[in-house]
Amino acid sequence: MALRIALFGQADFGKTCLERLIEEGHKISAVFAPPEGRRPDALAVRAEALGLPLTRRRYYQKKDGAPIPGALQSYRRMDIDLNVLASFTAFLPSAIATAPEHKSICFHPSLLPRFRGGAALQWQIILGERESGVSIFVPDEGVDTGPIIVQKGGIEIGAEDTTASLFFEKLSPLGVEAIVEAVIQIDAGQARPIAQNESQATFQGLVDDAVAAIDLERPAAEVDRLVRGCDPQPGAFVRFRGEPLRLYDARLKPSPLHEPGRVISVDERGLQLTLRGGSLRVGRVRGERGKESARDFSARTGMAAGERLENG
Repeated sequence: MALRIALFGQADFGKTCLERLIEEGHKISAVFAPPEGRRPDALAVRAEALGLPLTRRRYYQKKDGAPIPGALQSYRRMDIDLNVLASFTAFLPSAIATAPEHKSICFHPSLLPRFRGGAALQWQIILGERESGVSIFVPDEGVDTGPIIVQKGGIEIGAEDTTASLFFEKLSPLGVEAIVEAVIQIDAGQARPIAQNESQATFQGLVDDAVAAIDLERPAAEVDRLVRGCDPQPGAFVRFRGEPLRLYDARLKPSPLHEPGRVISVDERGLQLTLRGGSLRVGRVRGERGKESARDFSARTGMAAGERLENG
């Protein structure tokens, strides 16, 4: 039998999940997407094109965890067997998460119980994790602590991976298939949720500017991972003439260079910066005028070889 599903999600990941679940014969009884913003949301656009019931809201619960009345009332009018949380970044109150017969399943971009939290992708790169994967779990009152239904690993985190490339090129396709597999198991009565091993659990907080500030005294490999882990958000940064300069599209080259923070060159390939034990080529930067190529930034500001950059 097909399940009646409420899909909570956003962007291309949510859209692809929507299409794959429909292909599997399930009924999408409701779609919940973010509010309208500057750019169209791919999931919301697709749901509207298919004529599916669509709700767009940012929050579903109050600060004390109680459901927002309007969100709960509109949800209760729907006949749902399972909630699917596909790259869903809001908090879903228990009154909604546990309402369907099969409750909810949630996608997470790590091999739980390692790297719980909303910045799992970033921290895996920053801390030098070599393998990643995806987990589909049943959410409970904790943060990414519920029992796991499907888990898929074996994804190498490459030496040039950023948060964006790790998700969009590697984990996103795997995550869609894992969600579909979990729904198939639930529909067939074959799902066997397995409790997470708390002795292996790790939790990292959000990656803000306190994390993203580059210490040029750190080894080159650590700085490289921080830059890639903060790409595209929030952007790891040094200071150029006292102002933050965020670095993107980085490539590390090991070398015996020891004096950190010195500009070696700026050309069509980007900005070359000395680190302790290597040099970092940076293709794009973001300063006071927004993101631009390192070459354009250099031409506009007069940055030249020999100039010294400071810690973030």
